Amino acid sequence: MEVTHKKIAIYPGTFDPITNGHIDILKRSLKLFDEVILLLAVNPQKVATFSAKERMAMLNDVAKQLDSSRVRVDASTGLTVEYAKSHHAIAIVRGLRAVPDFNYEHEIFAGNQFIDPSIEMVFFMANHQHDFISSSMIKQLAKQGVDVSTLVPPLVLTYLEKVKTTSNK
Repeated sequence: MEVTHKKIAIYPGTFDPITNGHIDILKRSLKLFDEVILLLAVNPQKVATFSAKERMAMLNDVAKQLDSSRVRVDASTGLTVEYAKSHHAIAIVRGLRAVPDFNYEHEIFAGNQFIDPSIEMVFFMANHQHDFISSSMIKQLAKQGVDVSTLVPPLVLTYLEKVKTTSNK
């Protein structure tokens, strides 16, 4: 009897908040992998707008909307490549929007290859309708009262409304 191994990928990010661009990359990665772990990469040096608990709630909501048997949500404060190794992942998924993303991701790729060359990095180019979306831009637009409902999942709008209300005080 042949033993088959699941192809597991890690899709890490700060997801502050998760956007429809992130979700597009996640959906596309599910075409290549049996399971994708949506990993909240918690960086203590990075000041996030939303707490880790809030971001986990957003990620879990997205996972429920997709094939939850194939999307797992987790968080880590360590190196993503080490997390990938410990969870038997074969790849780390990343999205690319433009040249600055490429330069940043190339540095991460080189570091990951130094640590563990057995973990592949798989890059997805952002679809044109999402290539301008960033979490920072979404927050800035929402604070200014711009309707971003077509750029983020519905639950994220609830969290963005709280940020808008807080910043207007």
